[in-house]
Amino acid sequence: MSSTARIDDKLRETIISKPSVILDDHDVMHALIAANEKAMGGNIVDLRGIAMERLETRLDRLEDTHRSVIAAAYENLAGTNQVHRAILRMLDPVEFEEFLLNLSGEVADILRVDAVRLVLESDDGRDDLVQRKLGDVLTTTERGFIETYLGGGATGTQRAVTLRQIAEGMDSVYQSDAANMRSEACLLLDFGEKRQPGLLVLGSEDPHMFTPQQGGDLLGFFAGVFERAMRRWLA
Repeated sequence: MSSTARIDDKLRETIISKPSVILDDHDVMHALIAANEKAMGGNIVDLRGIAMERLETRLDRLEDTHRSVIAAAYENLAGTNQVHRAILRMLDPVEFEEFLLNLSGEVADILRVDAVRLVLESDDGRDDLVQRKLGDVLTTTERGFIETYLGGGATGTQRAVTLRQIAEGMDSVYQSDAANMRSEACLLLDFGEKRQPGLLVLGSEDPHMFTPQQGGDLLGFFAGVFERAMRRWLA
């Protein structure tokens, strides 16, 4: 007497009429392959099965890579749109004071940062009158401060965009918000010949907002637009 169980007729008809249902089901195919290997016995090496397993592993890796690429593309697109919106809002004001104050308002909100600071070097160092008029958004410092703040590394040169994590912010840059800062983006500004460099600092309370592993192309573009707008005001 045979001990082989007979498949249900309706299920058999369904499989025969729609075999793709079985082929497309990952778990069912694994179960069938495992049953086939068990029926062949442990002394038989199924090279085709081994090849299929390796192909499945490669396919899984490709799918993971594909998902990662798509996620990165969406993230880059979202970041581009974010920076574009911030630039348009930054260029809206028609008065210089409003232009600067807007940085720590809606522009900071769009960029999702907790602080935006503009650092300008001056022969007279800190200007308390300007500080009182514009609040924390603008800081004037002595010459050479920006170079010291950024550091030159082994090459002795500053990068246009520096992304880094910090234990806390510097008081002379962030003022009352210094203790809360955990990461920052430092954008070096060139205002043209015979003018001291400037620094636009974006600070965040999130230590993972800005890290050295991130790309700085979009922030570099933002800095380029900002410094060109500043050149017009300075002229």
